[in-house]
Amino acid sequence: MCYGRVALLLLLSLSCVGADPITDGQRLFSIAVSRVQHLHLLAQRFLSDFESSLQAEEQHQLNKIFLQDFCNSDYIISPIDKHETQRSSVLKLLSISYRLVESWEFPSRSLSGGLRTQISSKLSELKTGILLLIRASQDGTEIFPDSSALQLAPYGNYYQSLGPDESLKRTYELLACFKKDMHKVETYLTVAKCRLSPEANCTL
Repeated sequence: MCYGRVALLLLLSLSCVGADPITDGQRLFSIAVSRVQHLHLLAQRFLSDFESSLQAEEQHQLNKIFLQDFCNSDYIISPIDKHETQRSSVLKLLSISYRLVESWEFPSRSLSGGLRTQISSKLSELKTGILLLIRASQDGTEIFPDSSALQLAPYGNYYQSLGPDESLKRTYELLACFKKDMHKVETYLTVAKCRLSPEANCTL
């Protein structure tokens, strides 16, 4: 059964008579957390493989450049540390996660065939799952009043014709930022899921 169908069935079950919303919510969260963990592992592997293909000096220079640059998604306001993350509401963590995932829908299409196929579909499934969680949590609150505001500009001139050195830098930037953002989403969804268990210790 596909992820979207499982997520929809779980969401519908929240309104069933006799259903346990905590248990069903945890199941839906578990699916979302599992998805983002897989994406995070893919990001780590892709970045590691890319770094392994570089010369030592190339990797050193790219590491220095990345520390000076911002990721495209840095414009999305998110908790600055683990303490703020723990203080954030479930709905806030879900909405930030949604924005982060959505911000990668377009950039992920620029990856090479194999990477694009693996990542694009999983991002779409994760986005659908998070949206279902938001709808189950917001009680009619409109948290996306202007969907166009969520669309971020593409990654600089990544999609233009670039020289070898610049293309190398852009590829590294894309993979490093993807790994960084999937780690964020994994953290936010894990904390939000933990909140459904009143007795759980959600300390990061």
